[in-house]
Parts: sequence; C-alpha cells; structure tokens
Amino acid sequence: MSSRNEIECVTRPTYPFAPVPVPDDFSPAAIAVVRRFHETFPQYGPTPLVPLRGLAAELGVAGVWVKDESMRFNLNSFKVLGGSYAVARYLAGELGIDPARLSFSRLNEPEARRRLGTVPFVTATDGNHGRAVAWSARELGHRAVVFMPRGTVASRIANIEKEGAQVHVTNGNYDDTIRTARAYTEEHGGVIVQDTAWEGYRDIPLWIMQGYAVCMHEAIEQAAEAGVMNPTHVFLQAGVGSFAGGAAGLIATHYGRHRPRVAVVEPDSAGCYYASAAAADGEPRDIGGDMPSIMAGLACGEPNRLAWPILRDHADLYFRVTDSIAASGMRSLAAPRGSDASIVAGESAAVGIGILLATAHDPGYANAREALDLTPESHVLLVSTEGDTDPGHYRRVIAERLYPARWEIGGTAIR
Repeated sequence: MSSRNEIECVTRPTYPFAPVPVPDDFSPAAIAVVRRFHETFPQYGPTPLVPLRGLAAELGVAGVWVKDESMRFNLNSFKVLGGSYAVARYLAGELGIDPARLSFSRLNEPEARRRLGTVPFVTATDGNHGRAVAWSARELGHRAVVFMPRGTVASRIANIEKEGAQVHVTNGNYDDTIRTARAYTEEHGGVIVQDTAWEGYRDIPLWIMQGYAVCMHEAIEQAAEAGVMNPTHVFLQAGVGSFAGGAAGLIATHYGRHRPRVAVVEPDSAGCYYASAAAADGEPRDIGGDMPSIMAGLACGEPNRLAWPILRDHADLYFRVTDSIAASGMRSLAAPRGSDASIVAGESAAVGIGILLATAHDPGYANAREALDLTPESHVLLVSTEGDTDPGHYRRVIAERLYPARWEIGGTAIR
C-alpha cells in the first residue's frame, strides 16, 4: 500500500485457488464479431491511439499511448459501444437474427420495425451509458427511459434528453438508481439495459462488456501497427467494472503469457474492486453510502459479478485515488509536453495519467511506483474513456480553480 492517502495500491493477492480462465466470450474472435456489427453503423470509425512521446520522455518510459474515446460516434464517450450492441442483440433475439449477421441496416428494415413495434429500453446511468442507450434506441427506431442519481449535473441530463429519452433523477446514489430502474420495468414493462449483472440477469451485461471490449480490440491492432506488439502496462478504469472486465478479458486472451500488467483504477470513495482485492479471499465486496467524486462514471459501489472473476484473476494492481489525481491527469492531457497532441479528457478518463505523474514526481508514492515496475523499456496503454461531458466543470479543473497543481520540477508546475 502506498504511503499517502491520495493514491492507495494493492497488488493481486495469492488466492488459495487457481485462476479462472477468461470465457470465450472475450476471445479476439468473439470481439471481432461485435466489432463487425459496429462497423455497419454509418458513424463508425476507430478512435485514434495517440502517442505521447514528450510525456513518455518525462516519465522515463519507452512509450505512452492514449486511446481517445471522446471521438466515438460523436457522443464523447466509449459507452455507445456497449449500449448499441446490447440493444441490437436483444432486438436480434426477438427477430431470430444470427448475431454474426447482425447489422444496423437489417434492424432498420421496414419488416423488422413492423414486427418489433416500439420497444422501451430502460436504464440507470451517471450520464454516458444513458446517453448511449438513448442514442441506440432512437437510431434503431425505439425509445428510452433513463434514471439518473441525485446530484447529476444539468449538462449530462440535457445530453440524454437531446437523444429523445425520458429522464428521471432519483434521490439515491448510482446503485440505488439501478434498483429504481429495475422496479420501474417490473411495474411498467420494458427492457432494462444495465452493465452489471444480478440473479437471472446476465445476457445484456455480457453483451455490454463485449461491446466495450471493441475499444481494446482496436487499440491492440493500432498498437501493433505502430510497432508495439506487447504493451507492458495497461490502465483500466472501473466503476461497476464492465469496461475494465471486458478489456482485461480480451487482453488476457489476446496476449496470453505475454499479457501486460493490468492496473484497475477507481475513486477512493467507490473502490469496490480495491476493497475486494484487499480482502484477499476471492469474494467481491460491495460499498454503500454516498460516493462523492468528480469521476462520476466510476462512482459505483457494487462490482459486476461477471467482471469480478476476470479482474480478480487477470489484473495485477488495484488503485483507489482522490479527485486531485484525476484532475492532474486532465490538465496534463490538455496542456501536452513538447509536440504531443492535446486530448480533451473528462474526469473519469485521465486518472491513469494522473497516477503516472504522481508516482514519477512525488517520492511519497514510492510504494505505488515500485508496484507499477515501470522501466525505460515500458510501453503504457491508457484509455481516455470520455471527453468533457461536464463542460463547465472541465473548464474549472483545467483553469486550476479546482485541485491546483501540487508538484514541481525545477520550478515548473506538474499538472
């Protein structure tokens, strides 16, 4: 564990059982099928994998690579990869379409529209997932009802309403809001599209995880094209863990024994995977209560039971960090080093960069730096999962009105 509270890290414990193999659902072949579906959307295009050579030189590593998901389908987030595939797979089941032959145009054929009618899709969200489900439902001729936790900022509500969804803000946290959405479907009907599993509810969360893994499928291909056949480190943000679990599953099946070190990252107020790993008994831990964090997309206290075995057995490090670490990562990507490209990264997107900066420049994080085991030969892959989904807050962080820079090298502030 690190010596400071802003970054806490535990390594994967030694469990009294063998690791569980990753399900075939996350094999490269399985995720390639999902990607082929996404490629049938007119908006599809792989998001860029951006090399940050200046930052890599500052950190003393061979490469830092950031997958910029702010450009995904013009929706400012990777979430549409999961939401669209889950909605499509459900509709394909209703129509009897082979998933391998699933396409945007086929689901929009007049006969498909006639047979399906208008399906109400229901979800709980902090913002990006709900927007993805609402957009997907509308694009495929259906409608969405979206529940959001208390404290949700107006810009995220407005983004979902722009996609034609009916939005309700609850009086609970994210996990409470999921329960509200479930109760709504039991009373009013509809199809709940949630990226976490529970008793009797597995298929849709699995499809969402597979959709999210397309992001990493692209990144692996792009890294190889850039000559990086084997990244040494990958940072994966975890809320309920569906993105991290899907990506880690694909990483494990693609790289095999050459798998990079996988670091799971969470806010300190919502570190359910950190707590689960720290318990060292192999069982997931739920965290209740309020989970205040600027990393709204990661403020989830209950691990996805489909993702937990993957992240338990195929990740190496588990971080929980304060908001100031995420803020430093946001500013670093907005004000790049040397000729590096500028990346607009939201609060949940840049936390891995913040960890790299803190562990490189602050001796108080020596334990976390040692756990990372970065060397001059390391190639680090990170996913900037969202852009400025709360534009006002983003501007305040970048201007250092929130969480000002705290580290200096030779009189220069490290952001």
